[in-house]
Amino acid sequence: MDRQGASGLAGTVLDGRYRVGSLVARGGMSTVYRGVDQRLGRPVAIKIMKSEFAADHTFLARFEREARSAAGLGHPGVVSVYDHGRDGDVVFLVMELVDGGTLRDLLKQQGALSVPVALSILEPVLSALSAAHESGLIHRDVKPENVLISSKGEVKVADFGLVRAISSATMMTGDVILGTVAYLSPEQVSTGYADARSDVYAAGVLAYEMLTGNPPYSGDNAISVAYQHVHSDIPAVSEQAPGVPAALDDLLLDATSRDSADRPADAGAFLAELIDIRTALSLRRVPVPVPAVPVARPSAHGPTRSGTRPIRSTGPSATRAVRPTATVRTATDIAAEAHVAQVRSEPVTEMVPLPPARSPGRKRRRRRMIIVVIIVVLLGLGAAAGGWWLGSGRWTAVPALVGASQDTAQQQAADANLVVSVTSAYNNSVAAGRVVSVDPPVGDRQLRGSQIVITVSSGKPKVPSVEPGSSPADATAAIKAAALVALVDESRGAFDDAVAAGQVVATEPAAGSSVDIGSTVTVLISKGPQPAIVPQVFHKGVQDAENALKVAGFSIGDPIKRFDAGQPAGVVLATVPAFAATVPKGTPISLVVSNAIKVPDLANKTADQVEALLAGLGLKLTVGTATFDANVDGGLAISSSPATDTLVNPATPNVTVVFSNAITLPDVTGKNLDESAKRLDNLGVRVLTSSFWGFGDNVRNQEPSGGTRVPPGSTVSISTVP
Repeated sequence: MDRQGASGLAGTVLDGRYRVGSLVARGGMSTVYRGVDQRLGRPVAIKIMKSEFAADHTFLARFEREARSAAGLGHPGVVSVYDHGRDGDVVFLVMELVDGGTLRDLLKQQGALSVPVALSILEPVLSALSAAHESGLIHRDVKPENVLISSKGEVKVADFGLVRAISSATMMTGDVILGTVAYLSPEQVSTGYADARSDVYAAGVLAYEMLTGNPPYSGDNAISVAYQHVHSDIPAVSEQAPGVPAALDDLLLDATSRDSADRPADAGAFLAELIDIRTALSLRRVPVPVPAVPVARPSAHGPTRSGTRPIRSTGPSATRAVRPTATVRTATDIAAEAHVAQVRSEPVTEMVPLPPARSPGRKRRRRRMIIVVIIVVLLGLGAAAGGWWLGSGRWTAVPALVGASQDTAQQQAADANLVVSVTSAYNNSVAAGRVVSVDPPVGDRQLRGSQIVITVSSGKPKVPSVEPGSSPADATAAIKAAALVALVDESRGAFDDAVAAGQVVATEPAAGSSVDIGSTVTVLISKGPQPAIVPQVFHKGVQDAENALKVAGFSIGDPIKRFDAGQPAGVVLATVPAFAATVPKGTPISLVVSNAIKVPDLANKTADQVEALLAGLGLKLTVGTATFDANVDGGLAISSSPATDTLVNPATPNVTVVFSNAITLPDVTGKNLDESAKRLDNLGVRVLTSSFWGFGDNVRNQEPSGGTRVPPGSTVSISTVP
């Protein structure tokens, strides 16, 4: 069953989530509806592809690429793509809903734009295209219909339906070249090739049209327009708009050069040059006028009346046949046709026979008579006009404007020779865009050229969007500015892990809801993150304790070091806040960690070794009184205080170490008696020697023997007697 009739989709819920609302626009390939994302409660635009395209697998693949390409950009100047999918026979794309109009609407209503306004539109367009180019994407269909202007004056680029990865370097689909003829670059027309510089060309054409009110080329059909893009240089903007600065004129000539190598490399380069020019000329950005949207919009950010015109590739020649995808003519086509008709209807100068020549005398007399008559007539007319002007001619009356559209009211006021100042106000009963009141009132007598003030309805106020995390004061101010009453209700607050306590978490009704003037909007206040209980992490290592706290929803605070004689370094002793305390999730929890230092085993180590080992642990060596130990060589550590494995407080880092003063006796047997005595004496022992004549001078007996450890001052006997 085909659900895509005129009203078949209204009220339908797609994918169990998106409710389809009123029709926004209908195009050659798709239809756009207002809708609501019921899961998030936000308004959206829903593009529904026509059933004949929904069955085309090649088209569906391109449609999905459109969604992925645009969704991946994430730039404020690009209409956001939220979702895409298929529900039965319905293929759809869910996009950001932009209330407002298009650049095409603005150009229709205002014609050529001033330089500051045109640059204030062109810069965000180039910024959005620059983001696409940096991501490896090109738009391929830059035109006024795809430049949206929101009700707040924000500029966004829509319809990335022709986007391709730059690496593909072509825009041909089969034998059809996709693009809108009035803005196609020469290379797109002649070869089908497109890169970032093709978007630069289209943006340059867009700027030309904003500044002059018309695109650079027009013709009887699309083929003639495409031909001119390939074979003609786009003229300087200043030829149609003399007030355009020379630097801007030159930049746009570069951007629209037929040779792509002469253009800025991409939209980012174009934007940088444009900003330099604007800065040099001291031109500030100005608010972008919001176009008044017609009751029956011809297009939306999706299909447009101008459509996307495929150009068939007929071979290597520069000429391409054009196959339009829509029978409705664009505003550009109509303007072009009007221009051609005007040219064709110019009056033709004809040669007519001269009357017979008159005598010079009669000519002079007749000429003087004519001059006198003319002077008399002019004086009479001047006197009459002066009398009329001094009497009733200076005055006019305020026309009946209440209920008229703003454009109609301004035109009627201009017809009455009055200058209009426009203000706006919310109104519960008068539709947006209609005149609510006039000051002075209707019928009031005014001098011609006087100013009158018309108040235009903004319709019912809408609940403003208040960002979660905003202060109650800011929310209240925004609500009051919308002619509504703010009620801050802390009693109905909710826990929210992302919004700090005391800040705004939501409003009721939700943002975007239309309500009567003076309606109450309740501001709901966050209670902060949901409370949680601090878990038990005693006697765990730091890493395990931190993991347990994170799992419980807490963050990790700065650690606290504390000495505990019973727990080695790195063991958690406590938490701050303490175990079992109830605190909001996300609260920093500090771990109290033992910083005890364990005394190492120092036995049989030299003083230098002991000092280095202790210093590496943050301890200090204190040398105790040396003592004798028969089992430890002199100079080596015997014991420490505190003892080995004792946990020491870093605040009292001294460790006293006792070293051995034992003397290890050398074996002097066989050595000269006198020399041996001196050697032993130098070691700090008392030496007793004995020798007898006839036994020689060498030691034959030593007591205690060599290798024995003795205390300092011990007696050692050596003798030459065996």
